[in-house]
Amino acid sequence: MSGTPSLAACLRSQRAVVFDTDGVVIDSARVHAAAWQGAFDACLSAAGGQRPFDPVDDYLRHVDGRSRLDGAAGFLASRGLDLPLGDPDDAPGTGTVWAVAARKEELFTASVRARGVTAWPGTVRLLHTLRRERIPCAAVSASRHATELMTAAGVIGLFRSVVDGNEARRLGLAGKPDPALFLEAARRLGVPAQDTAVVEDALAGVEAGRRGGFGLVVGVDRTAGRSSSAGLRRHGADVVVTDPGELLTPGKD
Repeated sequence: MSGTPSLAACLRSQRAVVFDTDGVVIDSARVHAAAWQGAFDACLSAAGGQRPFDPVDDYLRHVDGRSRLDGAAGFLASRGLDLPLGDPDDAPGTGTVWAVAARKEELFTASVRARGVTAWPGTVRLLHTLRRERIPCAAVSASRHATELMTAAGVIGLFRSVVDGNEARRLGLAGKPDPALFLEAARRLGVPAQDTAVVEDALAGVEAGRRGGFGLVVGVDRTAGRSSSAGLRRHGADVVVTDPGELLTPGKD
C-alpha cells in the first residue's frame, strides 16, 4: 500500500498554483472542440472549397484557451473567411463572427446538459495534496461556464478563487496569451506571480504564464504527442506532463 503522496520537486518552492480549467481540471476540452467543429464546419461548407475543422490541430492552434469571440475570429481569419463582426445578440448561424460564436455556445450547452462533465482524477489528487500542504489554488478560464462546470463536477470547493469568463468581462481583462487572467488569480491569492505556478494545456495559456513572469509554467499534453509537447515548451512551458497527477511523487509506507 502506498503512503500519502507528496509534491514533485518543481512545485515545492511555489507558494500558490493557478490552474486552467478546461482540459486541466475538468474533462470538457473535447466537448468544446466538438462544438467548435459543428459551428465552423457550417461556415466552411457555406464558403465551399474548404477542408473541415480539425478538432485537434485547429482547436489547439486557433481556439484553445481563448475567448469564444477571439477563437471564432482567429480560426475564420486563418481560413481567409472575412465575416463581419456582428453584434453580441446575433442569433446562432454563419453570417457573422458573433453568430458563429453563438452557434458554438448553443452546441456546447446542449452537449453538457445531455452528458455532463467530470473532473480529471489526477488533477483532483494534486488539488487535495496542495490543500493538505496549505498551498492556495485558483482556477482561471476564458469560458463563462467554468464555475458552473466545476461546481457540477464537485471540485469548486478545492479552489480559493475562480476567475472565469464572466469575471474577465466584468473586469475588462484581456484574453490569453495576455497574462491578465492569471495575474488577477495570483493577486486574489495574495501571492506574487514569481512565486506562483501555472498549470495549463493551451499554447496561448502557457505563453500567458511565461509573459506574466510566473515562477513555474507546467504544460499539460493529454495527447502525449511529441509535436504538441514541443509546442508547449516553445510557448513557455518549463515542464510538460500528460496529466497533473504526475506532479505528485508516491508516498512511502
